[in-house]
Amino acid sequence: MTASAVDVVEPVLFLAQQEVARLLSVADCIDLMSDAMAALAQGEVHQPLRQIVSPPGAKGLLGLMPAYIGGADPVYGAKTGGFFPGNSALGLDPHQGCVLLFSGETGALMAVMSASEITGIRTAAMTGLATRLLARPDASKLALIGSGHQAHWQLQAVAAARPLTSVKVAARSLASARAFVAVEQPAYGFVMEAVGSAEAAVRDADIVVTVTNAREPILLDAWIAPGTHINAVGSSTPAYCEIEPALMGRASLFVDRRESTLAESGDYLNALRAGLVSPASLRAEIGELVIGAHPGRGGANEVTLFKSLGMALEDVATARLLYLRAKAARVGTWLPM
Repeated sequence: MTASAVDVVEPVLFLAQQEVARLLSVADCIDLMSDAMAALAQGEVHQPLRQIVSPPGAKGLLGLMPAYIGGADPVYGAKTGGFFPGNSALGLDPHQGCVLLFSGETGALMAVMSASEITGIRTAAMTGLATRLLARPDASKLALIGSGHQAHWQLQAVAAARPLTSVKVAARSLASARAFVAVEQPAYGFVMEAVGSAEAAVRDADIVVTVTNAREPILLDAWIAPGTHINAVGSSTPAYCEIEPALMGRASLFVDRRESTLAESGDYLNALRAGLVSPASLRAEIGELVIGAHPGRGGANEVTLFKSLGMALEDVATARLLYLRAKAARVGTWLPM
């Protein structure tokens, strides 16, 4: 008897936020992001710019981020989700939505996954990867600017990339920074300290992470010591900006994707308007460092800055791995189409 098409259609995986966390850690996602960035650098990824719906007066925006990953196990995927900055005050993740995964062979829907945990883990893993590639080997003092949902994962990522000895945390209020430290400190052997300003956090740091919703620069050039590595994570649209243009002009700039940076990064566009950067200022994409096409840091005193915007590739690569792990571990809800 010949099987019908219905008989061979795989069930669809529905994966909740808690199940994503069970299947994937920030630390092991760093290697996954390294492989994904290498695939991008080697031309195995097709990825248009994200589309953003941001109506005037709306509380948030909706983004659509599609990508195709080729190779031996090709997949299509897309993250559809919103960014609602006010969610933090409600105790909710500002990032909401889902990641869809489709077969690259038949187009069949394979999975629907909660995007919140995926976004947090893969964004932090990119910070970990950039820190591993660009921070000085002896870098050990982290300044973390921001204490929202993403800060938790960012701390994990940098701790996985370098043997930290101290972490200073600055947030919108000293109370918020102290609350973050109180929750996170028991998980780590290094000393964490809440401080009252971004300047106090970064003055003696050799690794900096900014993960805020700032619309005006909160990290100034004068505070940054030679040899510091910066991960600028929080601003992902032209309307948001964390880094002073003078610092963008001083630092050696590395990005996840040139095309995205030139079109979407408020940090870059502000510095461009000030005449302090140009497209030639973007030294390399992270994937080019992974495959050895660019050497990365040029010396111990060089200030390096990774401008993280986030890409559909990161979500789709993460979803593909989660699908395989969920199938092997029999995790999630599997429903017939």
